[in-house]
Amino acid sequence: MRRLIQVLLVASCVALPRGPLATLSLGGEHPVAPSRSGGFSNVPAPAGARSARNANYAIEVRLRPATHVLDGREVITWRNISRVSTSELRFHLYYNAWKNNRSTFAREDRLAGFFPGPLREQDLGWIDVTSIRLVTGGPPVDLTAARRYLAPDDGNADDQTVMIVALPRAVAPAESIDIALEWTSKIPRTVARTGVIADYYFLGQWFPKIGVLEDQGWNCHQFHESTEFFADYGVYDVAMTVPRGWVVGATGTERSRRDNPDGTTTWSYREEDVHDFAWTTSPNYLDRRARFEHPGLPPVDMRLLLQPEHASQAERHFAATRAALRYYGEWFGPYPYGHITIVDPAWQSHAGGMEYPTLFTAGTRWLAPERVTSPEGVTIHECGHQFWYALVGNNEFEDAWLDEGLNTYSTARVIAEAYRDANRLDRRFLGGFVPYVFPDISLDRFDDDGLADYRRAARVDLPSVPSYRYWPNAAGTLSYSKTALWLHTLENYLGWPTFRACLATYFDRWKFRHPKPQDFFQVVCEVSGQDLTWFFDQVYRGTQVFDYGIDALRSAPAGSGDILEPSGRPASKRSPSGGTCHTQVVVRRYGDGVFPVDVLVRFANGERVRERWDGRELWKAYTYERRACAVSAEVDPGRVLALDVNPTNNARVVQPLARRAATKWMITWLVWLQDLLLAYSYFA
Repeated sequence: MRRLIQVLLVASCVALPRGPLATLSLGGEHPVAPSRSGGFSNVPAPAGARSARNANYAIEVRLRPATHVLDGREVITWRNISRVSTSELRFHLYYNAWKNNRSTFAREDRLAGFFPGPLREQDLGWIDVTSIRLVTGGPPVDLTAARRYLAPDDGNADDQTVMIVALPRAVAPAESIDIALEWTSKIPRTVARTGVIADYYFLGQWFPKIGVLEDQGWNCHQFHESTEFFADYGVYDVAMTVPRGWVVGATGTERSRRDNPDGTTTWSYREEDVHDFAWTTSPNYLDRRARFEHPGLPPVDMRLLLQPEHASQAERHFAATRAALRYYGEWFGPYPYGHITIVDPAWQSHAGGMEYPTLFTAGTRWLAPERVTSPEGVTIHECGHQFWYALVGNNEFEDAWLDEGLNTYSTARVIAEAYRDANRLDRRFLGGFVPYVFPDISLDRFDDDGLADYRRAARVDLPSVPSYRYWPNAAGTLSYSKTALWLHTLENYLGWPTFRACLATYFDRWKFRHPKPQDFFQVVCEVSGQDLTWFFDQVYRGTQVFDYGIDALRSAPAGSGDILEPSGRPASKRSPSGGTCHTQVVVRRYGDGVFPVDVLVRFANGERVRERWDGRELWKAYTYERRACAVSAEVDPGRVLALDVNPTNNARVVQPLARRAATKWMITWLVWLQDLLLAYSYFA
């Protein structure tokens, strides 16, 4: 294996410019040796690799904290695994999203109402590629002049987050090339989970990253405000030079650490079969270690980089990570890397709640009562992304729901399982809100919290639209809440054993690959043995709204002359001695979404009648002649249809039960008002 400098000096005629990079020392071996054949080469994936390993990186980077600058150089060994040839390469330059106020990210930020105003000097960030060379054997070819910027999504000439480099000749399928790049990045003040605040650095999307070549061409989107990322799998060898005494955490495992004469330390990390690399450094981290062990699952070494003021919460982070690794592992498939790093981000860093392979950021508060699931909720959610994102690598630009929705659903299930006996303070006394513990990214009760979010914007956009084109602010509703709700509905409809088998099969079949929505739908239909196209057409390809309710309930002694009316009128609970009671129930479909539901009618003598309605008609009437009168009727009594936007109309009673319902709603609204006043007093 050759070290990075050998790659950069191939054929001895490559002259690297002098400067900060000249003093960088090496921190690891290049994952794939460049071809010496004098041209492009056929290089298959290494034997035993979990992934295709077609995008491999050897990177050296030096942090200059005085100016918040990164100086870097990298060699990308890229293999064309598509069925088409390409005469160009496309790269993501994510930091250019903050190069000016006219980038697509900035424009979308303003459209969504998030943009506070023009970027200030300390907010700016960019990535400047100063050198591009083809170093695949033979004399290196300088391609720097062949680069240009492209805005494939919106044609924005001021956006420079996608760079194209023309090649001297096309790369055929199965051929491999080595590209050497040198670059400088200005680190922005923390934004979109990357950047610097004080002496805390969290660095995501910080290096030039090659796009994904598909059979249809390059999939290399601009950096959008509401979507995340997509890349091929490979091996990363990264050497990071930081001030001596600073702690470093990164994707992968530490391979070496070396103190340099200039007062810096070079940390070298390596990971195989990942599609991204993130790292963090700060002199303030508390470094804590623990281990996950559970029967039937591989052990995992856990590392927690914790802010000093949160020292007492270390075990809570570890316990939540153990819960995620256990239940995701038991339900879907084991976590394979053997190590994981949890990062507790600095206050006001906006770096919390973000996932990267083998590393994620959590998020907590200085005041975090034991019986409030913070930091547990966000920790479980981000650890869960090691499965639905890092291992099953869908395209987050286009199909964000495939990871965010599946993971929100899975997070809620883990919390319900792992913390089922927890006496939640925020739920019990304050209706789910404590002013100093803000809502986490996870919807630990998505049948309530997620429904509220979904109800507000049920028709905001088509879920099947590429995620980066969603209506502003719609990503949370569609990718997180709505998807979690319809996945929960599928679980209720199919049963947990069947639905778990669907998810486990999908995970096993598509880990270390790039699934599309149809791949998920196909697996669910195959494993369940049902054609669920009718359901996916509504929740994914349509904007149907589901709402079933009891429109009317009337029950009275036969022959009394009563006719069907809405409930609430006085009526006898039982028929006269020896007589019968006439009951009529009307169930109605108020929305345009169609789903089969049960209708449950309860009678005064304890008898229950359950009907199965296909839910297609706008209404259906049921008539009963019983010795006892009905006391109540309910549609979807088991809450199978978690997507129902108005559960309050699902049931009716013949007579009010001693004003219990009114009392319940009064208390609910009073608690809500109390929460609101507490929130205002906190910010006052």
